Amino acid sequence: MLLKLSVLLLWNQVARVATQRLEQSPRFLSIQEGQDFTARCSSSTTFPQLYWYRQVPREGPVILVTLVKSGEVKEQRRMTAKFGEARKNSSLFIARAQPGDAGIYFCTG
Repeated sequence: MLLKLSVLLLWNQVARVATQRLEQSPRFLSIQEGQDFTARCSSSTTFPQLYWYRQVPREGPVILVTLVKSGEVKEQRRMTAKFGEARKNSSLFIARAQPGDAGIYFCTG
């Protein structure tokens, strides 16, 4: 079964106001059930903390994980989130994607 997993650059407008540039990749991703995927975000400045969210159609965003310490790694079932040592980047890894993982993934700081 083909899953549509998207990473959306939602933070652009807020980033401009705060003079902070945030980049996320990939912007869009389609994978097969059972495949792994990684979403990444990076910033031009340091995050005091970082949040990863997932949003599905017709629902509000749901927070997946909060990262607050340099180099922090959090694991929950098939998901691993990492916060860079300099607190300027993060990755969200999901192993063996399932249909329930489909949605829009994004980070904020």
